[in-house]
Amino acid sequence: MFEIMSEVNILENRPNQPVGRIRQKNQLRIIAAAEEEFVTFGFKGASMKRIAERAELPRANIHYYFKNKVDLYAAVLGDIVEVWNSTVADINPEDDPKETLTAYIRAKVLSAKGNPNASRIFASEIIHGAPHIGQYLKQDYRVAILNITNGFQSWIDQGKMDAIDPMHLLFMIWGSTQHYADFGVQVRAAMDKDSLNDDDFDRIIASITHIILKGVGLN
Repeated sequence: MFEIMSEVNILENRPNQPVGRIRQKNQLRIIAAAEEEFVTFGFKGASMKRIAERAELPRANIHYYFKNKVDLYAAVLGDIVEVWNSTVADINPEDDPKETLTAYIRAKVLSAKGNPNASRIFASEIIHGAPHIGQYLKQDYRVAILNITNGFQSWIDQGKMDAIDPMHLLFMIWGSTQHYADFGVQVRAAMDKDSLNDDDFDRIIASITHIILKGVGLN
């Protein structure tokens, strides 16, 4: 597997959040630089030296916050998973499904808009068989996904939405929202645009939300 750290602990051993604005600012700069490096060269090809150069910080500063490349990679992957799950992490039967799904779709599309590199890095990890986070996907991640899908099922059981397969509903939301990050080049080519603007993303959110809500009997 991975000779530096077991895959079981890769996302559990992320460094603690630094105290103080300067430390927090530096960490954000490092993670942003790391995302550029990992999306360009992949995990194996990424260089801590280049990450330091991208962040415009001494290499020693990088190692102060992240002891090695694995820690930094874990931080990047962990952040995107946290962002994706935050909107529906505490889903419960009393929630309104229309409001919750609308907020979730919006958050996922805005994540694709604001931080496409993180999504591409995660997609690349998965496409390559999840060599660094495979055990995490089977354990902690699986628990988080079951919490979301069980929440969907609770709405179905109450008659709040149509009886669809909760897991495939989640997959559909993932696929439709992350597509605009992972396949951005294809999207822009199809739309004959160099880049997508705010209006484009508003239409994306509206379209996906309408299709999903109508598909589960909520519009």
